[in-house]
Amino acid sequence: MKKKIDLPQGNPIYIGDRVPVEMDLSIISYDSTSAQINHLSDIKEINQYKNNSKISWINISGLKDIDSIKQLGEKFDIHPLSVEDILHTEQPPKVEIFENYRYLSIKTIQREKRFRHNEEKKPASRFRKRNDRDENPEEFLIDQISIVIMKNVLMTFQEMHGDIFNDIRKKILENIGVIRKKGTDYLAYLIIDAVVDEYFLTINHLEDDIENYEYRSAKTNDEKFIEEIQDTKKYLSQIKRVISSLKDVINKITHHENFFQADELKPFLQDLNENINHALITVENYREWLSNIMDVNLSIVSYQTNKVMKVLTVISTIFIPLTFIAGVYGMNFEYMPELKYEIAYPIVLGGMGLVAAVMLIFLKIHHWF
Repeated sequence: MKKKIDLPQGNPIYIGDRVPVEMDLSIISYDSTSAQINHLSDIKEINQYKNNSKISWINISGLKDIDSIKQLGEKFDIHPLSVEDILHTEQPPKVEIFENYRYLSIKTIQREKRFRHNEEKKPASRFRKRNDRDENPEEFLIDQISIVIMKNVLMTFQEMHGDIFNDIRKKILENIGVIRKKGTDYLAYLIIDAVVDEYFLTINHLEDDIENYEYRSAKTNDEKFIEEIQDTKKYLSQIKRVISSLKDVINKITHHENFFQADELKPFLQDLNENINHALITVENYREWLSNIMDVNLSIVSYQTNKVMKVLTVISTIFIPLTFIAGVYGMNFEYMPELKYEIAYPIVLGGMGLVAAVMLIFLKIHHWF
């Protein structure tokens, strides 16, 4: 991962932990009566949307073409520091207000693949930053989305292709709901709300894994089981950091009266804040749930170990007097008169058997096994 150390301002570069992908540029332009989506191949084609009376949602997926992103910033008078923030995907989410636009960045958790019905479910979900596809892709991916909000233009910048906003696009293109009657502030809210919804999908997926752990906890003593639980707790910590960062963003937006200029969004932001708090509480409950499952499994493992130790102790207790007898008659002293009896050997064996039987009866009477 590149570090932002001693880099000159105004010379933005991509700073992230993955190989950037080629840019995909799409624009949805709409008003109350019509809507259309276009995929552009050149950033120069975007000029027609700058002063358009319709609302334009410009979405860029892939941050490899830095020059095009810089040109886009110049065309819409986006400050070079904001362009640097867009390309610096490893920094914490932030909220900023400029003269002609507002900027915020948030973290998303997206699912890369879904299980087929005939595939065995993994015992634990995995989270990572999206790199090039590997042989064993992970289930969940953490990405940054930067949002630039203007009067009639909203821009979203994403690290990779594919996102969680298809439902929003469908509502715009098919005129579902009131979105085409609202401004860019409402569109920005819907994007944030979609991110929060994806958080809950991630959490619900983990709930299935945790239930699986609970079922296995009393039936396995595999040391990898504890490792799986520890990994899942680590993923929950990552989720908590992502959700907490969005909570900070929402709090800043809520307390800054000039960020969302539409007063009608205040109850929606309050609802978002409540959902985020609910998600954080759920994550904490899941962490406690995992700790309890781990305690149960460790108790079961300890109990099974004690049972084994009890059996070994009983065996050792029985063999201690037998070993003593065998040791006495194995010393081969010259003057041991009983060794000269013809029935000495069966007598000793019978005595050893009797001792063993007496020990078993004694241990059984005291319920030691």
